Amino acid sequence: MDIKNIFIIGSGFMGGGIAQVSAQAGYKVKLYDFKKGLSTQAKAGIEKRWASNVEKGRIEAKDKDAYAANLTPVDDLKEAAGSDLIIEAIYENFDAKVAVLTEVEGYVADTTIIASNTSSISLTALGGKLKIPERFIGMHFFSPVPVMKLLEIIPGLRTTKETLAVAYDVGGKLNKTMITAKDMPGFVVNRMLDTFIAEAIRLLDEGVGSVEDIDNGCKAGLNHPMGPLELSDMAGVDIVDAVLTVFHAELGDKYTPTPLLRKMIDSGFLGKKTGIGFYVYDEKGKITGVNPVFQK
Repeated sequence: MDIKNIFIIGSGFMGGGIAQVSAQAGYKVKLYDFKKGLSTQAKAGIEKRWASNVEKGRIEAKDKDAYAANLTPVDDLKEAAGSDLIIEAIYENFDAKVAVLTEVEGYVADTTIIASNTSSISLTALGGKLKIPERFIGMHFFSPVPVMKLLEIIPGLRTTKETLAVAYDVGGKLNKTMITAKDMPGFVVNRMLDTFIAEAIRLLDEGVGSVEDIDNGCKAGLNHPMGPLELSDMAGVDIVDAVLTVFHAELGDKYTPTPLLRKMIDSGFLGKKTGIGFYVYDEKGKITGVNPVFQK
């Protein structure tokens, strides 16, 4: 199946990133969000990134214009009609994903491939709610999508080889490095990563190391470009908690989210998106210091 038109549900950090790389790859992309006007705002942000790349000599002005022409913001889910591929990239909640996936399925042809960008939820469980689970698959991008090379592809139990081949073809055109993961909670990368982040948060909660000690230890001792607490801030503390909650339910007590995560959520310390998490951020998203509650 030759994919030409892609419809992306969710215009946030992940959905916007997927839209950007898809438009750059030559696909005709429609970007949708539940809240009117957000997809238009998202396109404006994407165009600023393209303009910046022109200024830095990374792309030519004609490329920016071509990319922008490929990307259309929309406010109606019915605009998905005629799309060859749907990519859902909303927040990590099973019921919310089922609601939007089952609705959009009603607007598209039976041959349309439907994918979820879920980072932890079972593709078999999600696909089981659809009329045609055979054409449903997981396409888990990594953040920030225009920078991170990996695309984790997860077939559900009933996903066909043809659907898997389409996902790989699209990933190749997006210039991604692809791996296939079994449909288990967290798949390959997040199963390792979120467990690692959870342990870092426990170390902080137990006073074994400070925020900076833990992150600097990982950067200097493990050669990680970013520490696990800063990474948690970037992903969203609430997202980390949601993923670990899924792991706990499916895999057992060793994945229990630390109480500190819930306290941070209750305090509004969700990370970069709220301006404060383990670190404090300025208006441009740059770290200005450690959250004062962790410096007592």
